[in-house]
Amino acid sequence: MRWFALGWAFTGVVCLTLTLHGHLAAEGKLRLPSIFGDHMVLQCDMPVPVWGWAEPNEEVAVILKGKLHRVTKADSNGRWMVKLPPQPAGGPHELIVRTRNETIRFKDVLFGEVWVCSGQSNMEWPVALAQNAQQEIATANFPQIRFFVVEKATALEPQSDCKGRWVVCSPETVGGFSAVGYFFGREIHQRLKVPVGLIGTYWGGTPAESWTDLRALESDPDFKPILDRLPRDPETLKRLQEKYEQALEEWRQKAILKDPGNKGEAMGWASPEFDDSDWTTMEVPRPWERISPEMNIDGAVWFRKVVVLPNEWAGKDLLLSLGPIDDYDTTYFNGEKIGATGAETPNSWTVPRQYRIPGRLVKAGANLIAVRIFDQWGDGGFAGRPNQMRLELADGTGKPILLFGEWKFKVEFARHASKVPRQPQPPINNWTPTVLFNAMVAPLVPYAIRGVIWYQVESNVGRAYQYRKLFPALISSWRRAWGYEFPFLFVQLANYLERKPEPTESAWAELREAQLLTLKTVPKTGMAVAIDIGEANDIHPRNKQDVGKRLALAALAIAYGQKIVYSGPIYRSMRIEGNKIRIFFDHVGSGLVAKGEKLTGFAIAGEDRKFVWANAKIEGNTVVVWSEQVPKPVAVRYGWADNPDCNLYNKEGLPASPFRTDDWLGVTVKNR
Repeated sequence: MRWFALGWAFTGVVCLTLTLHGHLAAEGKLRLPSIFGDHMVLQCDMPVPVWGWAEPNEEVAVILKGKLHRVTKADSNGRWMVKLPPQPAGGPHELIVRTRNETIRFKDVLFGEVWVCSGQSNMEWPVALAQNAQQEIATANFPQIRFFVVEKATALEPQSDCKGRWVVCSPETVGGFSAVGYFFGREIHQRLKVPVGLIGTYWGGTPAESWTDLRALESDPDFKPILDRLPRDPETLKRLQEKYEQALEEWRQKAILKDPGNKGEAMGWASPEFDDSDWTTMEVPRPWERISPEMNIDGAVWFRKVVVLPNEWAGKDLLLSLGPIDDYDTTYFNGEKIGATGAETPNSWTVPRQYRIPGRLVKAGANLIAVRIFDQWGDGGFAGRPNQMRLELADGTGKPILLFGEWKFKVEFARHASKVPRQPQPPINNWTPTVLFNAMVAPLVPYAIRGVIWYQVESNVGRAYQYRKLFPALISSWRRAWGYEFPFLFVQLANYLERKPEPTESAWAELREAQLLTLKTVPKTGMAVAIDIGEANDIHPRNKQDVGKRLALAALAIAYGQKIVYSGPIYRSMRIEGNKIRIFFDHVGSGLVAKGEKLTGFAIAGEDRKFVWANAKIEGNTVVVWSEQVPKPVAVRYGWADNPDCNLYNKEGLPASPFRTDDWLGVTVKNR
């Protein structure tokens, strides 16, 4: 008789109960991946895979709502999986997984809508740094919205688990999560009145090929230049590692050891007795380059913060967490160095800092934290999420003290970026093809999801024609991994950089076109146009609310079948009418409008392919374009620039996507 049939009446058997949150405990073999944990959201109205590991051939039971739902047996490698039948939205519930001798209980489990939020820095950009951040954080009391953030990692082979945990949305937790993801999830939650689970797997400054699996990259010969960057055998990897270590040492001699600003306790700035009354303040975490044009520097900047500790903390060991720091740091507590992360650490700007503070340094009342940050190029400063910055008792008891917010700072040493050699990168880094898919996507499969929202393209600027194939290949690889065609919704590249006075070519416009082509050719995709909410001097626009709302509109239509206007006007076709060209659109909604006195953003060209600014007017659901300089027009472009001045919308307030007619007629440069 199978022992599960006994209704879990274990006569003479001790049942070991563990709270594991998906991790292997030393006491037993039963475990689940970290994506399963207290406070998780499971996808409603779909079969839900539940999987993990146990002793080989061990029987495993999964109990939901007090009912034994599924029984299975681990295979010879200890792997097991069951599928729960579709469940309605709601909760909280308890999910129990048992073997004969072990039990794992997951509490406060909800069924709702689960979305993966992925991409690079504009998806990673936290609520705490978004527009109206303080107000958004203060009102973020949504206990039925839950977050899971995948810890950054790389791997040459697909991994079976990742690090992360589910967190309930609240004013205390929302600040560190993806702003785009949160605003999207909030809209879905409020519209559908169901729980929402958001899985954040993102890494700033990463290209699409890092998020794509090997099979997809091997499927097209045009991806050979990408695969050439992937170490494929141990000998190659060993040789590259040796070359990297040699280059790193040479770089250290040039960029760090000879740097006159790298002085350690410069002028006593780490000392509690130092008078910092003339220092200015900065809200962190954020790049210091965002403070003012004067702070667009590389070099060394010091930060100081006084924290007041309770009497019961005095003399006890503490853990100081600061999140990632871009690039290197030396950190002090009450004037004594407690840790440092330097050039010897690969991808140091992505590594969360955590240093142990010995109890002998800890006193009741005021204590000083001082951090010297050295930035070699690009952004500098505290680079993590607000809730990563905290001070807590090393034994895990008590409530942490959050450290984000105002810190005092002063520049010790600055120099122009062009004089700072760029640090060599290890052979396996976040730009290596496939490694983020392997380490930060594969471990999530086959967790049931409704779909994906995606904000990534900036790191592929200059490779738009390759992106035309690469982006669909990425989408295909994700859908193949999960085994079904879920909605994949993405953000079109926002306006950025200096506005040009005349029509010109644009690598940014070409990338937007590659995204538009993906929208038109790949099923169940949706695109949130952001051409009107970017910032000329910041690649990270603060208005993430509209981005989240536009993605949510696409989700409501594509994933949930609502009959709504969810997109701005999308170019469909053109017709030459004498000296004018008439443009036809999809997604006109209840009509086309210009936001402003006149329609802007259109350019027109004749057979010489020289584009000039054009007149344009709305006629019904079309736009007519012309210029006296072009008597025989053949092509029109709209919003074709890095940062265009364009203002075509539908009456529902959604902007038109930039486009050009000439490339789709096959008259521009060939694919490269």
